[in-house]
Amino acid sequence: MVATTIDKALHFINNDWLDIKTLQKIAHHKHDLVLSEEARQQINTCRNYLDEKLDNSDCLFYGINTGFGFLQNVAIDKTQIAQLQYNLLQSHACGLGEEVPHEIVKWMLFLKIQSLSYGHSGVQEQTVQRLIDFYNYDITPIIYTQGSLGASGDLSPLSHLALPLIGLGEVYFKGKKRASKDVLEQFGWQPIELQSKEGIALINGTQFMAAYGINVLLKAQKLLKIADLIAAISIDAFDCSLQPFHPKIHSIRPHQGQVETAGDICKILINSQIAHQTKTQVQDPYSFRCIPQVHGASKDSIDFVNKTFLQEINAVTDNPNIFPEDDLILSGGNFHGQPLALAFDLMCMAMAEIGSISERRTYQLLSGQRGLPLFLVKNSGLHSGLMIPQYTAAGIVSENKQLCTPACIDSIVSSNGQEDHVSMGANAATKCMRVLNNVERILAIELLTATQALAFRRPLKSSTIVEDIYEDFRKKVSFNDSDRVLHNDIKQAVEFLQDIV
Repeated sequence: MVATTIDKALHFINNDWLDIKTLQKIAHHKHDLVLSEEARQQINTCRNYLDEKLDNSDCLFYGINTGFGFLQNVAIDKTQIAQLQYNLLQSHACGLGEEVPHEIVKWMLFLKIQSLSYGHSGVQEQTVQRLIDFYNYDITPIIYTQGSLGASGDLSPLSHLALPLIGLGEVYFKGKKRASKDVLEQFGWQPIELQSKEGIALINGTQFMAAYGINVLLKAQKLLKIADLIAAISIDAFDCSLQPFHPKIHSIRPHQGQVETAGDICKILINSQIAHQTKTQVQDPYSFRCIPQVHGASKDSIDFVNKTFLQEINAVTDNPNIFPEDDLILSGGNFHGQPLALAFDLMCMAMAEIGSISERRTYQLLSGQRGLPLFLVKNSGLHSGLMIPQYTAAGIVSENKQLCTPACIDSIVSSNGQEDHVSMGANAATKCMRVLNNVERILAIELLTATQALAFRRPLKSSTIVEDIYEDFRKKVSFNDSDRVLHNDIKQAVEFLQDIV
């Protein structure tokens, strides 16, 4: 076994519940993974049970000594069981499309290790350890975004994840694409000799979907906080009333997200001169007045998504499942991605709405109302100011509407009718990431617009929190006095949001 490096913190793979704080710690800090003694015993107990069962029984167990899918009734001779597993990994590695981002592949490795460690999958300890070595040494298999129906597990992506175990496929190592066998040789590792059940244990499961789920969940939670902060800047920039955020209003319709959003906006603007000056308007547009109701509804939806994803990553999702203590090997459907597909589609809609209402605030800030110049530029006409960033935001909002068509309501028959209902959760996952990246860009455009508008409120100041954000942002993007290439400003605004912890 290859020793882990000593300059990293350790995360022990065990039965402890993986919560959002643990995931954030793993995401933001470099950790080496180590199998706990508890996990080691569970893996070996299950493997020993399976070996004894096959040695002493002529029963057929799906995917262990039978073919797969429609070929479930084809018995495999005991002398060919190991070859069956190799054939499975090779034949199912059919991914196409873009390469899966590095951080998602790392999550896939982590989640596959975690799931196999519960002792219901029948794999060898050395197989799990090799996956841990890949993770610890940042050897990331090359996986593709297309190929999974999200039903029999993420078969194709997970096959590409597993190929390097047997010296096939490609990996990224030290920033370069390498043949897996060459990297194994560099470390002095022999390819894993797969045993019964291991191939199907490796490629059955929802780790492709779940890895995307963790990534988008952490990003969504961050974007929701950023959306409140930018909305508060826009509120002062448009000289809005804080009356719609009064706690009495929300106490009589106390959806949790709504109440929290209203409270957060008031905290952000607590000592703002602009917010507390007398207003001439009776009401503000919905995109300002209804921020608690819209942002809050998205937050409540993400809470449901959070619960779903956490349940999934703490589960066993391959098939069949082995229960040594009960002398049972059961074939079921824990690999079906329907819970995740529904959650991804809900997240798409919830986060797209954050982008939609953000673009409306951007539009209002450019409208020449409330004492602001048209398109937020002096001498408009000669200068277009921030006219076209709103076009960009509008185009992205429209793209998100198209991406919000649910994937989970689609299905297509596969494996000659054996797999006759699929979740399309993998498609839901990849489009959800696109939606969140789009929302980040829309919010960046609102920030660019709101800070430009806020400058026209001088000498009045906003709150301490807002003014600090304003000053930090101005270090990256200067006030727009005259027309310039705004692509650069928008790009810098996106980077500014990405750097906010």
